[in-house]
Amino acid sequence: MRISSKRSSRLRLGILALAVGLVACGGDDDDGGGDGFNGSIDLVVDRPDTCNPVDMRHCMLPFPSDFFSVEDESMDSGRRVSIPREAAPTNVDGVQVDTTEWNRNDGFSPGSQIITYIDGVDLEASGASPITDIARSLDEDAPVVLIDADSGERVPHWVEIDDRPEEAIDRAVYLRPAVNLLEGHRHIVAFRNLVDQDGAPIDAADVFRAYRDRLESDVPQVEALRDRYERVFDDLERAGVEREGLYLAWDFTVASERNLSERVLHMRDDAFAMLGDDAPSFEVELVEDDFDDRVARRIRGTFEVPNYMTGSGEPGSRLNYGSDGLPEANGTFSADFRCIVPRSALSGGDGPAVPARASLYGHGLLGSEGEVSAGNVRSMANEHNFVFCATKWAGMSEDDIGNAIQILQDFSRFPTLADRTQQGMINFLFLGRLLIHEQGLSSHEAFQDDAGAGVIDRSELYYDGNSQGGIMGGALTAIATDFTRAVLGVPGMNYSILLQRSVDWDTYELVYNPSYPDQLERGLGIVLAQMLWDRGEANGYAQHITDDPLPGTPPHEVLLHVAYGDHQVAPATAEIEARTIGAAIHWPAVADGRLPDVEPYWGIERIGGYPYTGSALVIWDSGAPTPPLINRPPREGDDPHGDPRSDPDAREQKSEFLRSDGVVVDVCDGLPCIADRE
Repeated sequence: MRISSKRSSRLRLGILALAVGLVACGGDDDDGGGDGFNGSIDLVVDRPDTCNPVDMRHCMLPFPSDFFSVEDESMDSGRRVSIPREAAPTNVDGVQVDTTEWNRNDGFSPGSQIITYIDGVDLEASGASPITDIARSLDEDAPVVLIDADSGERVPHWVEIDDRPEEAIDRAVYLRPAVNLLEGHRHIVAFRNLVDQDGAPIDAADVFRAYRDRLESDVPQVEALRDRYERVFDDLERAGVEREGLYLAWDFTVASERNLSERVLHMRDDAFAMLGDDAPSFEVELVEDDFDDRVARRIRGTFEVPNYMTGSGEPGSRLNYGSDGLPEANGTFSADFRCIVPRSALSGGDGPAVPARASLYGHGLLGSEGEVSAGNVRSMANEHNFVFCATKWAGMSEDDIGNAIQILQDFSRFPTLADRTQQGMINFLFLGRLLIHEQGLSSHEAFQDDAGAGVIDRSELYYDGNSQGGIMGGALTAIATDFTRAVLGVPGMNYSILLQRSVDWDTYELVYNPSYPDQLERGLGIVLAQMLWDRGEANGYAQHITDDPLPGTPPHEVLLHVAYGDHQVAPATAEIEARTIGAAIHWPAVADGRLPDVEPYWGIERIGGYPYTGSALVIWDSGAPTPPLINRPPREGDDPHGDPRSDPDAREQKSEFLRSDGVVVDVCDGLPCIADRE
């Protein structure tokens, strides 16, 4: 089964019901009179020109919502995001997020974390689908419904309350799609028949009740939205959801394929057009011979890439836009690289010298190209004859830590991260070209044997990345033209889910939380960030990683290696990725009794036999406890995050996949895959 793209003052609204009176409309007209209203309602709405009036808890709630977009026929989706800065989250210095870059989008994230506030709701008593029973979200009578209004299909999801704030009044309700939403499509969210902890029904707030019950108000801004809500009600009724009993419903539009990807695709195509048939220029700065018993040489150097950033492309810079609104080259950027040459590729190894397969390597969170020297990478290189080369993930490398700290203090700076990560993707693509070009790395003696023969097999390029390298590696794979097979180790996507479920967030939260003291706005800020993060991580590209490639790009196959109970990258986000890209899962995935789910790995097709051709998800279990079922990270036991890449069987499986005729092989003898720590 594939579920995919083919399918600091707090801002508040004070909405008070001053008087509610049903008025007689005369005669026997059952529809409430010739004007279509059933009565009237008096409303007092604070800041109606800026704030969404249907959720009184915060100006921007519910979010995402087409309340914060406008019609724009020049955009592929037909809409353009329009978030007033006055509505955005406010930091401790009273500075609200500058929404200018967000308003360049023609819709919201395809992995949108849908956020609202429902006072006193008991989701379990209401029957909302938890993370352990996603299938329930598709029940005909489900209390929470997410509908693709363009197709009429329901979208699977889970619903949870933010567990992190101390006070109930700060705990938002999150609806998290279990598969990415279709680009450019309009979607509808509906909450209905909700109850509190005592089982008492929760009625709608007054503004939404005015729409639902056809009560006329004297607030022009409220009335201006009435036709939009009538369209929402009509679409819901066609999907079998009646307006009676609705607590809240609204619509939003997902950003289009072009809007999500056009910047980096333009950079890619422009950069390679300038390069032509040549290899990128490079310099080797250091060669370390006899590095250890697995690596014959470690090589350090630099290479030149067109710079699409302002200034020199330093952390904190922005994309350099031309007159056509697309990034324009601004000189060149000197990127660092580091490579390892295994002993297996040189004379004097354990066997005859054979040119090694060429692979890029993607490093972890805010790390560096030096991670290519990690023990598990050295073992992979020598056991299976790979030359691995790495560069920094510009935008999210060790160089960017200072800028990341500044972003956490003022989210207006977040576009600097999103922009520079796209430059980082171009850097990786150029390094890949160096690996396979005749005049690339193989032309230098550091990548030759004693007889002057190149030690790199230039016939095929691959990608292998872990953690952040698995997350952002999905985006890189979606735009790659020089490789078509990638292994994404301990991966996931969608930082707006990942952050709060990762122990890595602990450190950065120490900066973020004091900077944004409104606890509800902390979650809202992360949801906002995803709209730009999509341009540089797998979430914005997932629908095109495999069999629906972006323009000028081949289809790809990927192997996802997930660590059960991972403390750093939530496995649930890899499951979302698997559903979206159409990956099948090794079965049995884990031992019986390890999962709390009603139907484990719901919505992901099971691999029926081996060898398997296609994209796959393999769960590697080293005994970690089951992760929490809330938006908090696992903390019990040892972190299994590094275990899959450290297991020889997992490395063998990766090796068999990373071939021109690669397939997924069963290295677990028909049983769950167990990661043995070295």
